[in-house]
Amino acid sequence: MTVPQGGGPGDDTPATIDAIDAVALTLAGQPIPVTTFAEWRLAARDLIVRRIRPESLQWAGQDGGGDLLSAAPPMVPATVLDVPPAPPPHVPRKLMEMLHSAACYRAPDRWSFLYKVLWRWQQGQQEILSMADEDGARLQHMVKAVHHEEHDMHAYLRFRERPLDAGDPRFVAWFEPAHDVLPQVARHFAKRMGKTSWMIGTPEATVLWDGQQLHATGPLMRSAADIDDSGEALWLTYYRSIFNPARLNAGIMHGHIRSRFWKNLPEAAVVPHMVSQAAAGARKVGQLDTVGRRTGTTIPIAAEKAAPERQQPSSLDECRRCDLWQNATQAVAGQGARHAKIMLVGEQPGDQEDLAGKPFVGPAGALLDKAMIEAGVDRKTVYVTNAVKHFKWEPRGKRRLHKTPAQKEVMACHYWLETELEKVAPQVVVALGSTALKSILQSGSVTMKDYMDAPFQHEGRWVVVTYHPAYALRVPSPEARQEAVANIVAALKTAQDLAGGTPAV
Repeated sequence: MTVPQGGGPGDDTPATIDAIDAVALTLAGQPIPVTTFAEWRLAARDLIVRRIRPESLQWAGQDGGGDLLSAAPPMVPATVLDVPPAPPPHVPRKLMEMLHSAACYRAPDRWSFLYKVLWRWQQGQQEILSMADEDGARLQHMVKAVHHEEHDMHAYLRFRERPLDAGDPRFVAWFEPAHDVLPQVARHFAKRMGKTSWMIGTPEATVLWDGQQLHATGPLMRSAADIDDSGEALWLTYYRSIFNPARLNAGIMHGHIRSRFWKNLPEAAVVPHMVSQAAAGARKVGQLDTVGRRTGTTIPIAAEKAAPERQQPSSLDECRRCDLWQNATQAVAGQGARHAKIMLVGEQPGDQEDLAGKPFVGPAGALLDKAMIEAGVDRKTVYVTNAVKHFKWEPRGKRRLHKTPAQKEVMACHYWLETELEKVAPQVVVALGSTALKSILQSGSVTMKDYMDAPFQHEGRWVVVTYHPAYALRVPSPEARQEAVANIVAALKTAQDLAGGTPAV
């Protein structure tokens, strides 16, 4: 990053550091001028080698010119230079990174404190990295505060688009950081925004990215009011459209976003009005049609104290009958012929189905397609769905791995399977796996082996039970996989025979 002299404590670029003789200034009773971490690092290394103690130093360039102790002892006498120099300090990478971050913390005595930490480490006091140590606790607090400020700046910085004039940045943002994190954040956005030009202004400094290089200067803006964005009205319209008054919790909203950030956020202009509308009745209207019927143990209660009965969700996207919707991308409804004679019921959408919004489009779907071709079943003539409509998963690194739905989730979603059975009215239902069978029979105690030998009648339609295609993909041996696929093909042929009126073999 190219930053001119005086770019801030987060800048590693040496400025006039070679002109600073920290030891000479100390002996002369003068404060050591430091404005960047690079300057402090070179000065501190020289002082450590000459064994000059922290309490003998004063540092300039700090907020208020403070030093480590409220009453600093006199400057060290010249005889200190007769002490044999100490070996150059060996600072572990972890400690150096912590010192670098803590240098961005705005405190009157930050340079003095960092030198004290370095001195103690050089004296063998490794407890300086422990939270149980007073200085160690303060160091970690400073590092944590700086990291939080970087995160907040990433999250709450808002770029506004400007009319593109020659030489002007396309996007401009304003932020008021509590600590000196602008250089680190600028490098972050330089990587994220590619060759698009932008500028970030703060009360202390400004950084400009021209698409290839970062440039730093003093303050060029006074507030976010200096930015004119003609497209902001469109953003606010979108923000209003996605606001759900039924899920509003103003306390949590203000707890997550501290008050000092609100004044510079574009949405702050419309949030108070939307919150007041929710309090005035919009929350009740928004909630009425989206909260499902309550289920569970019946509890005797007086009629006057009973809650009014809620309407069932009118669409699958509104379903909140269980908690799976919270972590799924979308609900995945069934697809196929409107009056298909055969309905295939699987367990739940997988990772690819969750993203695409269609059933059986992943690896299991590909295997099912091959089995249907082998069985002579045209997929366009059948209806394919799942017992559970939302993807249940658990994280494994960067992947989302399938997790079997609980029986309460299967039963909660049976409402939608019943709706599909009524609309499609199939003659034959093929249960692909144990979860599908439990949903069709509305029982959590049934097992597949009791129903796989032959089709059976249930509620006026045939039910054929076979393995889920995903099971055939998971079995370890080729023989077991071939047997599972053969079982699926045979079940599909049986369903085709039953749907055509031919007795099943």
